[in-house]
Amino acid sequence: MRVGRRCSTTVILTAAVLMTMCATGRRAAASGSQASPSSHTPASQPAAAPAANPADVSSIDAILHAAYDSISGPAGRQRDWDRFRSLFVSGARLAAVVPNHPEGLRTVVLSPEEYIQHDDPYFQNHGFFEREVARRTERFADIAQVFSTYESRHAAADPKPFERGINSFQLMNDGRRWWIVTIFWEGETPGSPIPREFLQGLN
Repeated sequence: MRVGRRCSTTVILTAAVLMTMCATGRRAAASGSQASPSSHTPASQPAAAPAANPADVSSIDAILHAAYDSISGPAGRQRDWDRFRSLFVSGARLAAVVPNHPEGLRTVVLSPEEYIQHDDPYFQNHGFFEREVARRTERFADIAQVFSTYESRHAAADPKPFERGINSFQLMNDGRRWWIVTIFWEGETPGSPIPREFLQGLN
């Protein structure tokens, strides 16, 4: 995605984390309460999502493609954020595992709107292309869990990605369309390479 450990989700996420921590700390100090660093309380009820293109939400394959496609593009190209918004159920969350030195790792949690606010300035100045290279799907009734292995590039033609990782999608079908409930991701590191089973094609 692009807010955490990758400049797909990480570099931006790292900046987002710092801003979120600062804002949360100021609010906590003003109220005299202690804020949890990995929790997030929305300031207001999220607005209803824009109407989705039926082709974007007709299947698991379609909604994952739309998620990747909506955040990808060259520097300066305005992303279609209404398309992005239309994929998410009300109250959806995007969460990234990011470095938290020296302690190790932490989780940053954002609403779709916060993700847009933090990542849009980056996309104005940097090319970012993310694509799915492998997938493992589990489904029961109207819910699905998808481990989607991604590669991130600064340009679509770059021979090698600058980052790989796994996006964990939680999805729901309301009888008419698919919705994204959560995207939770972590980038690959030398100490945590992607296991072979998550690199073996789309299934």
